[in-house]
Amino acid sequence: MTAPPPVLLLDVDGVLNAVRPDLPEGWRRGIFNGYVLRWDPTVVARLRELHESGRVELQWLTTWTERADQLLAEPMGLPRGLRTHGRDDVLPTGFEGRLGGLSGWWKLAAARAVAEAEPGRRIVWIDDDLADQAADTSEWLAANEQVLVVSPDFFVGLTHEELDRVEAWLDYPG
Repeated sequence: MTAPPPVLLLDVDGVLNAVRPDLPEGWRRGIFNGYVLRWDPTVVARLRELHESGRVELQWLTTWTERADQLLAEPMGLPRGLRTHGRDDVLPTGFEGRLGGLSGWWKLAAARAVAEAEPGRRIVWIDDDLADQAADTSEWLAANEQVLVVSPDFFVGLTHEELDRVEAWLDYPG
């Protein structure tokens, strides 16, 4: 039996959507749910290829939650029907900022749930907020070497250099 491919947990804002005033040549722009998004279709094409080739299983981990699949996937060039992790999936009613003794960043709780559902499965987690959440995530990440984190610059978005790093990590399974 073949092991499943690594999960790639994908954020939108600051990752696919570079929050920048200019529109570099070749980039696309669209308005979704009242928000202007700017993305590099060549970066999105690489993510799609990683998913379609079976090297990773793309999953949404974004505040856009289901709207990423419903509104963004096709216009940006990603497949519809990707698994989506949302705040409501991991936070109990009345959540007050703490979960299981750890800080309450809901995306960390979701990433932990993915890792706990399939222990040992490799995970790539791409989110611009990872650097800002280092105090919350560092202990868990240090204990989970099967997780690669990529934290793009919010104003630049995910780059080809960062995807090169992801692909190099995928080439060496441990």
